[in-house]
Amino acid sequence: MSAIEFQCVAKHYGSVRAVDDLSLAVEAGELVTVLGPSGSGKSTILGLIAGLTHPTAGAIRIGGRDVTALPAAARNVGLVFQSYALFPNMTVRRNIAFPLWVRRKKAADIASRVDAALRLVHMEALASRRPHQLSGGQQQRVAIARAVVFEPDILLLDEPLAALDRKLREEVRGELHRLQRALGITTLLVTHDQEEALSLSDRVVVLEHGRVRQSGHPQELYLRPVNRFVADFLGVGNFFDGVNEITASGPVLRTEDGLVISHCDRAAVPGTRATALLRPENIALAADGTGIPLVVRDAVYLGQHVRYTVTTPSGRELLVAVTGRHPVYPPGTALQGTWTADDVWLIPETPTL
Repeated sequence: MSAIEFQCVAKHYGSVRAVDDLSLAVEAGELVTVLGPSGSGKSTILGLIAGLTHPTAGAIRIGGRDVTALPAAARNVGLVFQSYALFPNMTVRRNIAFPLWVRRKKAADIASRVDAALRLVHMEALASRRPHQLSGGQQQRVAIARAVVFEPDILLLDEPLAALDRKLREEVRGELHRLQRALGITTLLVTHDQEEALSLSDRVVVLEHGRVRQSGHPQELYLRPVNRFVADFLGVGNFFDGVNEITASGPVLRTEDGLVISHCDRAAVPGTRATALLRPENIALAADGTGIPLVVRDAVYLGQHVRYTVTTPSGRELLVAVTGRHPVYPPGTALQGTWTADDVWLIPETPTL
């Protein structure tokens, strides 16, 4: 039995199909991230699960129970908003206790649950403060504690880290991952941040125009995308459009500007068009040796790696990411670029979705 199940769910706003014939299952204890650009239907899916909106068609089940027509209060779902939505006139303790008051829990039960939630998010020492006296990361912890204090069946996170600066976002991301594992609660995270999705999720669901384009383990989606939309949305890539050929050394893709890209897809049909994907971190640069001649157009030092824009003899631009201790090649440097056939992923021109 799936913890969350969508069966042919649609949500239309007039002629706009925010969610279009969506079938999706989230297993108990799983952390699934719904990823997609603005307008892809991410927040609508969250609202449908929470009961903040109701589907135009289809059925929604939580723990095997049909909740399609149930109001939000009857679903036992915890929701963390991007804005945190804390009550400014209440202390941290009272903010966390609020869902328990609404459910008319006994005072002793409220006190013990709030204490446990405070310990869970390491906020015991700040329990008497009000939201304006907290940092963004601390407010986020309070919002999470309030969402889980009543022991919901499902935890929904709506862009939970978007309001934080980069360094704090990375710290809170780690805490969020720890909390979800400690609680074992089924969690659905909505975001447009690819790095967030890759680092936190058991599974990533990529949406486009209210439809699932691919669902799977983060590594699978990053290395083996089913189409160019998923490949382009989930990270940075170099794309080579061309025609499949079979040579004595194996299958290759020949581009219009004369590049021959070796790959390992032996099912590729000669004469058919396809796109080869090569991630920037899989290209090795050297000042001498064999490989494709490249010239550095731009070099940006980012601490953990150097991001290069290089050009081929035909003028094609490629992105390259070089990690580790490495001399930074200045613009104009002539280099050789190499990669292996295993680093190339072939995307058919017309994939089956």
